[in-house]
Amino acid sequence: MEHVAQYLREVCDIALALPAGEIEALCDELVALRERGGRLFILGVGGSAANASHAVNDFRKLCGIEAYAPTDNVSELSARTNDEGWPSVFVEWLRVSRVGSRDAILVLSVGGGNLERNVSPNIVSAVQEAKARDARVLGIVGRDGGYAKQAGDVVIVIPTAAEQRVTPHAEAFQAVVWHCLVSHPKLQRNATKW
Repeated sequence: MEHVAQYLREVCDIALALPAGEIEALCDELVALRERGGRLFILGVGGSAANASHAVNDFRKLCGIEAYAPTDNVSELSARTNDEGWPSVFVEWLRVSRVGSRDAILVLSVGGGNLERNVSPNIVSAVQEAKARDARVLGIVGRDGGYAKQAGDVVIVIPTAAEQRVTPHAEAFQAVVWHCLVSHPKLQRNATKW
């Protein structure tokens, strides 16, 4: 029972510490993206890949934003991993999609990418490619945000409440933040059924 109570206290602490102003700025970025007819490429690995897939649905269905998650195409993902290596999977997907100045990437990641530690090099390469092509770099990340936070335009860092639970909290709060966004009156176009 003690673990459950502690975990829920951490959830409360994180929720109260979320940067509301930065989330509002992220909402404004997404409104501007839709207005200019841009596409949203949502990038994540592991649990964040599952979140990316869910978020694509919400941004498309509720907000009318053309959105994609490269990890939803398992054939291309695994072919690129096999033939070119894991670090290239997102950057090559963005190149084929001709990501450009009207578009944005949304990084969902616990660490945000770190080349020195060989953590999510595919995210680092994707951020570099997006910046080189004048696409906006957005994100919802954990801990210190890694490379995504350093190089990104609007990147929300989920506050750390317990070092040993950074991953579950970061991945859970990715969903809290994107659900806040897709239900925001500025962004939501279509009502949810429930």
